[in-house]
Amino acid sequence: MLKLGVIGTSWIARSFIDAAHLTEKFKFSAVYSRRLESAARFSADFEEIEQFDQLEQFFEAHLDVIYIASPNALHFEQAKGALLAGHHVIVEKPAFSNPSELLEIMKLAEEKDLLFFEGARNIHETAFTTIKDFLADKTVKGADFTYSKYSSKMPALLQGELPNKFNAKFSGGLLADLGVYLLYAAIFWFGKPQKATYDAVILPSGVDLSGVGVLDYSEFKVAIKCAGNVNSYLPSEIYTEDGTLILDGVNAITSATFVNLAGEKTRLDITAPKHSLYDEANEFAKLLESHDTTTAKHLQSYAKAVAETSYEMRQSAGIVFTADHQ
Repeated sequence: MLKLGVIGTSWIARSFIDAAHLTEKFKFSAVYSRRLESAARFSADFEEIEQFDQLEQFFEAHLDVIYIASPNALHFEQAKGALLAGHHVIVEKPAFSNPSELLEIMKLAEEKDLLFFEGARNIHETAFTTIKDFLADKTVKGADFTYSKYSSKMPALLQGELPNKFNAKFSGGLLADLGVYLLYAAIFWFGKPQKATYDAVILPSGVDLSGVGVLDYSEFKVAIKCAGNVNSYLPSEIYTEDGTLILDGVNAITSATFVNLAGEKTRLDITAPKHSLYDEANEFAKLLESHDTTTAKHLQSYAKAVAETSYEMRQSAGIVFTADHQ
């Protein structure tokens, strides 16, 4: 049983713990929050959970792996501290503010013979591999991916507040949030694009509220669209020379239907995970138990391609995080 420590007390942290427990390979053992009261509330449903409001003490706890779900801009220093203390690390997406931070953590993990993963749940879904296998003998002609969801932080933003999600100081914005799922989908299925651009609606804080991106694969292009101020119910589509594959999303996929040029439909055999983070947590557990550095590095190659593409897109839109200057 892997002893799991968690940094952060958000809903995604609780969701990962629930998924981790479903695998029966993790035991939630410790939590860090800036306030002990928050740590106590967060762990109230569990027994014998160590609670910390000092990171140094948290890192000294007897843990196998630490899951980091704090604001984006804090991930780098926290991941670095966890690795230096001898812990494996899972960092919720986006793992870091820019490619430089990612490369430093990858190097440190290798030096310490520890595993680092970015928590981008969608590529671990069995549906993603099913779709990749389906596309293997087809010629892709393009794709349209969309993920727009009205943010729970929008009311605060509209009232004049500046939530971390929309703050350049905390490496926020929608490309660094929902956009990560779109980039992972494109890069997992098609590889890293030759060029990437992004046209965004920029908030006064300097980050994007919404935007449309283009991933250039020379022979075809992929359009991506993300927003935090509206809800979209559009499907995502992959175009091939034989027809169109229609997906009900780019994460937590439950439906994939191929419509050939004659209009005939074929449904792919898609099995939804028992929990949105289950497949991710289960794969991480297997890799940690076997200390599979080869597969870990393969997953890191996706993280690197996504980070570099996202950074290129931010540059094209003029989005600069505080961390970029550091």
